[in-house]
Amino acid sequence: MRYLIKFSYDGSNYSGYQTQAGKETIQEKLENALTIVNNHKKTIAVATGRTDKGVHALAQYAHADIDVAITEKKLKRALNSNLPDDIHVIETMQVPNTFHARYQVKEKTYLYRINIGEYNPIERNHVFQYNYQLNVEKMKEAIKCFEGEHDFRAFVTDNKEKENCIRTIIETKIEQKKDEIDITFRGNGFLRYQVRNMVGILIRIGENKLTKEELIKIIESKDRTKSGKTAPAAGLYLIDVKYQ
Repeated sequence: MRYLIKFSYDGSNYSGYQTQAGKETIQEKLENALTIVNNHKKTIAVATGRTDKGVHALAQYAHADIDVAITEKKLKRALNSNLPDDIHVIETMQVPNTFHARYQVKEKTYLYRINIGEYNPIERNHVFQYNYQLNVEKMKEAIKCFEGEHDFRAFVTDNKEKENCIRTIIETKIEQKKDEIDITFRGNGFLRYQVRNMVGILIRIGENKLTKEELIKIIESKDRTKSGKTAPAAGLYLIDVKYQ
């Protein structure tokens, strides 16, 4: 039987989601727990996508095939009893065997958190400690340039000359809560480092070092060298996934 697993994690102590030889990853821990539950038969977790080192998730999803007879509630309980405290299964749902956690994604939502106040050592792994004021109104105007269908090649760190970098961003939002700025992107898909690179350029705009008009030209240029620094991983969260 195939199950869809909804889970959250603190990515601070992991080298990202995807399994890597010699490194601790979210996928490794999840698959270890699944294998124990599945009578020690090696069990693969196929996620919506990977998150990078230090990135967190409030709502990540993966599917897995389980041979033993088990209810959704018991599967959730069994997985959590075999997972470390920084990974938690929120819900498990039985789905058709044709369901695919990655290929049937309709949209994803990411949140990026920035502290513009005093440095906070407690939140250093969970909120980007920028610690300077930013022009939030200019950032709010500029972020709308990302909405709609664009070729986001200028915001992808890897060499993407042969890959399709066209994605649609459905909605963007910037909210300031005292000394924290929350930046949200909802779209039909995101390329590796895309969100962190978009945040990086929004920070430059908030520093009054770049204008909205220049941002539009950078998007149109499809040139990664023009879009500046990548924002740190610590402030990034995958917060929602919707399926077809």
